[in-house]
Amino acid sequence: MIPNVKKAIICSLKASLLDTPLGPMIAIASEAELYLLDFLDRRGFEREIERLRQRTKAVVLPGETAPIQSIRAELEAYFSGQLTQFKTPLCLLGSPFQQQVWRALQSIPFGGAWSYRELAVNIGRPLSCRAVANANGANPLSIVIPCHRVINTGGALGGYGGGVARKQWLLNHELAFRQRASNLA
Repeated sequence: MIPNVKKAIICSLKASLLDTPLGPMIAIASEAELYLLDFLDRRGFEREIERLRQRTKAVVLPGETAPIQSIRAELEAYFSGQLTQFKTPLCLLGSPFQQQVWRALQSIPFGGAWSYRELAVNIGRPLSCRAVANANGANPLSIVIPCHRVINTGGALGGYGGGVARKQWLLNHELAFRQRASNLA
């Protein structure tokens, strides 16, 4: 008698490099959703890929999917000043608290900035600034989920996984785009 053996289903995610004005980024996606978008030189990048692989039980292979093609086109439009809101489907793998913070980040107006405290108040957790900052730093979808729009209460930039110079560039880019758009209106 042969024992009942279940076949393992191997899921794969595809990964592609994207050239941006701020340096190379990597996009990892299924056929339906974008899971990760980050700068290739980000500290801890390898650990982030391994966490994603473990959470999804997937292998990550080079390739293209519709979400990768979508985010590539949207990033080009964003960097050329023609896009203020991303529409690529996202998969947010994180704790319920992290997901709450990431959703709140998406409500920060384009070209604007909130403090960590404002973000904590926005999610109804005004005493959780440190936890909010940690969730902000764990954001796996740079630029698309705009963690760069969060600054210290005093107005200092604070940290950014992609580096403070990139954070400053992104804030300046969005502010200039918003000002150009309001001048045209």
